[in-house]
Amino acid sequence: MNTAITLSNLLSNQVPLAMTDKSQFKQGRYVYSFGNGNAEGNEEMRAVLGGKVAGLAQMSAFGLPVPPGPHDYHRAVHLVSKQGGNYPPGLESNVAKSLLMVEKLTGARFGNAHRPLLVSVRSGARASVPGMMDIVLNLGLNDHTVRELETQSGDHRFAYDSYCRFIQMFGDVMMGFDHHHFADILHKHKKFADLL
Repeated sequence: MNTAITLSNLLSNQVPLAMTDKSQFKQGRYVYSFGNGNAEGNEEMRAVLGGKVAGLAQMSAFGLPVPPGPHDYHRAVHLVSKQGGNYPPGLESNVAKSLLMVEKLTGARFGNAHRPLLVSVRSGARASVPGMMDIVLNLGLNDHTVRELETQSGDHRFAYDSYCRFIQMFGDVMMGFDHHHFADILHKHKKFADLL
């Protein structure tokens, strides 16, 4: 099997994602993808991908309706940590190419105010315990994209609640700003608006 499959081959549909194998994980790539009935990786790669991603990849390969997504190989996270927050060469371009694949599959674009792509950032381990890992939902929402979410959903409260959750999670997980600060502010505004 050819282990030099590139994401550009995958994007042009020249090579099915399901044809990948473990040897690719030794080639210096940091991001792998799944979606649309294909997957890079499978259930046997829990040690490399983490339990959650390995399961999603396997379900996607079986043809189950799994939302497409890129996932970082844990080695990339380890290298970023080891290098004091600096990305290893190629990581940013790997992420950008994987997001491009997700955009192609969904018809949405990350940061686009008219058809925004929203993604979840989840941590994972070989044996995942629900509720114990950090998570950021709705990455891609901002002052502009939230208006489109409101239009698409037809629900003002849902759209802004989703945006609020994103800000809370990002502040807590990425910035270390304790969750209760957001909850206190939100409670005061809801009380003022007579929503409680």
